[in-house]
Amino acid sequence: MLKLTARQEQILNLIKNAIENTGFPPTRAEIATELGFRSANAAEEHLQALARKGAIEISPGTSRGIRLRESGLSSQARQMALPHPALMQLSLPLIGRVAAGSPILAQEHIEKNFQVDPAFFPTKPDYLLKVRGMSMRDAGILDGDLLAVKKADQARNGQIVVARLGDDVTVKRYQKTGSLIELLPENPDFQPIQIRAGEEDFVLEGLAVGLMRNWG
Repeated sequence: MLKLTARQEQILNLIKNAIENTGFPPTRAEIATELGFRSANAAEEHLQALARKGAIEISPGTSRGIRLRESGLSSQARQMALPHPALMQLSLPLIGRVAAGSPILAQEHIEKNFQVDPAFFPTKPDYLLKVRGMSMRDAGILDGDLLAVKKADQARNGQIVVARLGDDVTVKRYQKTGSLIELLPENPDFQPIQIRAGEEDFVLEGLAVGLMRNWG
């Protein structure tokens, strides 16, 4: 990897921290806001420079389509990233409509299986969920996208989660303060959802770890 400027190192660290904390790389707008750029175009120029220097890969047609190259990872992460023949292709079930009261990975919910390069995601997902609605628009998650989800029953504040509320499955940003859980939209047209910890109709199904768009 070619030597990075101080600003490029700053952006690379921001990307690493975002992936570690939320499972997602940042959007151009988030980079611009964090670093005080006037527009997302300035962030894009730095990202292109990082890609030319071999620190990241930019995937066209995907929201938050930034992936760290092995040269941009720690030695431990590089060791973990070495390909294994059994992992060359990852088969992920695509979950469509989810029936009330049944497990999210129940066979009747699986529309098809996708063969995906596991290196596409910073964390290995367990399934893909078809996004419905625009409540997470400003996080770059749009209606019809396929959200890669890692099964989990716990989350940190700020992570994007898949949660079940009674008969509905929703994608929101997680925030917990004391016993109050808030599921926060990323679209001002939608209201936060508030739940008290321990409520029977709330189940945390998993963490968002990536996104696929224009999947055909």
